[in-house]
Amino acid sequence: MTRDEIQNRISHINWFHTIDLGSGVVTPGDDDSPAKLRRLKVPNDLSGKTFLDIGAWDGFFSFEAERRGASRVMALDSYVWDGRVPGKSKEGFLAARSILNSDVEDLNMDAFELAPQKIGMWDVVLLAGVLYHVKHPWLLLEKAASVTKELLIVETFVDLRFLRRPAVALYPTDQIEKGHVENWCGPNPRAIKEILLNCGFTRVSIVYKTSLFRGALSAARRLVQFRYSPLAAIQQGRCVVHANR
Repeated sequence: MTRDEIQNRISHINWFHTIDLGSGVVTPGDDDSPAKLRRLKVPNDLSGKTFLDIGAWDGFFSFEAERRGASRVMALDSYVWDGRVPGKSKEGFLAARSILNSDVEDLNMDAFELAPQKIGMWDVVLLAGVLYHVKHPWLLLEKAASVTKELLIVETFVDLRFLRRPAVALYPTDQIEKGHVENWCGPNPRAIKEILLNCGFTRVSIVYKTSLFRGALSAARRLVQFRYSPLAAIQQGRCVVHANR
């Protein structure tokens, strides 16, 4: 496809991911997907590996896994693809897959339905940007672990970072971001590690967490924008955890 043809194909889509579609066209997503990819530390070489992307949205990480040589890639979503996020849909994923001439498979399934009997086992499983949107984070991690053969990568919003005990902060309303009521919980890194060890992983490590500097900037922004408590916000951030069998 030419640059103009690609632009015409994607111009009406409300993108979340920032995907390089070739011919100099990059989707205008809200998310800095390449920067997030660097934080995830997905293995550079996935040759011969199967890859499951839970909460795939527009599919940036699914397509990247395919580019890194994965033998089979499955993009799984339901919340976004069913249109439960205002203005978002599966259309971005379908358009990107077509333009990239990708073989990434798609499965519309709720993550809580994950089970080896339904989708088999996958060498590498990615659970990015999903955990804090559910009311039962421990159960979701168990479900993701149940289909992970080698490596589970978890990226999520976290809270209570300075508490040494495993803990989860709960948000029954739009306490994290005004107008967004789909954010339900903020586990701390220690809680995520302990849950994953309980799920049978032998080695669990934090490979990325928001720096204190970035946390302070975020706290200042939210104080100004939402009158949000800086003492609460400074404990919040994001982290990436790798769990190995």
